Order: sequence, then C-alpha cells, then structure tokens
Amino acid sequence: MSEEKEGLKGFQRRYLRGLAHNLDPVVQVGQNGITPAVITAVKTALLDHELIKVKMEQPLDKKKMAAGLATSSGAELCGLVGHVALLYKRHPKEPKIVLPKKSKK
Repeated sequence: MSEEKEGLKGFQRRYLRGLAHNLDPVVQVGQNGITPAVITAVKTALLDHELIKVKMEQPLDKKKMAAGLATSSGAELCGLVGHVALLYKRHPKEPKIVLPKKSKK
C-alpha cells in the first residue's frame, strides 16, 4: 500500500504506457473543461478499467488539465501524448493490472 502513497515509478509508468498503446479514449473533455460530469465519468471508467485514455479538446494548457484530471479523480498521470492523457488508478478490491516491481539487489 505504501507504493500508492509514493506514486508510480518511471518503469511502472513506462509499463502502463505500453499496455495503453492500443486503447481508445473512453472519456472526452469538451470545451467546458473539467466539469463534475467529466470527473464522475473518469472515476467510473477508472473503476471499470484501471487504465484509461482521456481525450482533451483544445485545452489551453494540456499539462495542467491532465494533472487536474488526475488529482480530481485520485489517479496517477502516466503520460500525455498530444491531447490524450493516460490515467491509472488501481482497483480497490479486484485489481486487474499487476505493476512490475524492481528486485532489490
């Protein structure tokens, strides 16, 4: 559980980006930005999938919007490609994705 508090490591983000390569965006942020409806949709999608792509339509500051989405949904921002943010949140009871761990030498 302490890993969740510390956030994801670089190699774990890389692993998740690889898993997300073939995913399509499941949530779209329109011109109104991050609304309560968008946050609810992101939280629901994360609960269903753990790893999702969110497409942002012409954001003024895509990095700030992606970080805001991650913070408001309790997720980790794994990457940002163009106007698509990659978010990950471990399922609280039945995780589907097993993150890699580095062995201590």
